[in-house]
Amino acid sequence: MNKIFITRPLPPEVLKKAKTLGEVTFRSLTSPLTTMEMTEALQNFDIILPTLGDLFSESIFQKVTKIRCKLLANFGAGYNHIAVEAAKEKGVIVTNTPGVLTDATADIALTLMLMTARRAGEGERLLRKGKWEGWHPTQMLGYHVSGKIAAIIGMGRIGQAIAHRCHFGFGMDIIYNSRSSKNLDFPATYFQNVEEATKKGDVVFIAVPGGKATRHLINRRIFSTMKSHSILVNISRGDVIAEIDLIEALKKGDIGGAGLDVYEFEPKIPEGLLEMENVTLFPHLGSASLEIRTEMGMMALANIVNFLNGKSPPNLV
Repeated sequence: MNKIFITRPLPPEVLKKAKTLGEVTFRSLTSPLTTMEMTEALQNFDIILPTLGDLFSESIFQKVTKIRCKLLANFGAGYNHIAVEAAKEKGVIVTNTPGVLTDATADIALTLMLMTARRAGEGERLLRKGKWEGWHPTQMLGYHVSGKIAAIIGMGRIGQAIAHRCHFGFGMDIIYNSRSSKNLDFPATYFQNVEEATKKGDVVFIAVPGGKATRHLINRRIFSTMKSHSILVNISRGDVIAEIDLIEALKKGDIGGAGLDVYEFEPKIPEGLLEMENVTLFPHLGSASLEIRTEMGMMALANIVNFLNGKSPPNLV
């Protein structure tokens, strides 16, 4: 019987289904795997279902001389925490769960935009502290996003879902940067250069995949050319933004605010961000609904089922 290791607690329906697939070990901790846990898992299990934070780096694969594991069925669309090429060299294939979380993540992106633009978090904190003195015409005036320019950096599934919401929901003009131009069902202007798009956006959404190619893509140089009222929203990976440069840009007034769901050194959040009222901070809520997380789990299990049946998993990376 195949031995399967699930690295974090998952929704009940997923765990129930997983029990039917083989001899399953469920790890009860919510923290990422340690180096020792990862090396032992590679030696002792046929299949591992990891997720974000379980850093199966190249060095991890190099530490293990005899690997039993043949499949890393990642729970999540992003897989930059897994050294895919190093895994393949050791005979381990990698799958992910794309598409399932597209709408949920796009919804969070729009929530971050609105909360930052309309100062919603700041307003709620004011109320909770008992400092609200009542309505007046110039109280907490925010930024009106309807009809403005949304710059989307990364026009994949999630980027397109964000753009669709911005255009049809808020009448925003869409500009974007991506590896190539897209055939879209709404008007949008393509820019080959990231900076050309970011400097024109009133709201700039970051929706690129993580990895070496996009690390610190958004940095001091980009911030220095953006509009002083522009809002930066990141729902991709934390290290796409040079966090120290973002803090400096916010303090200098190079940009107007930021809405963040991911962080460069997650779960550590710099004090510089925590103390700013014009920054909205979420604890990585992109796909955080029971329905979506269950669908993600079921897709990861579907990859496992195909593998066990000698078929190619549908979501190979």
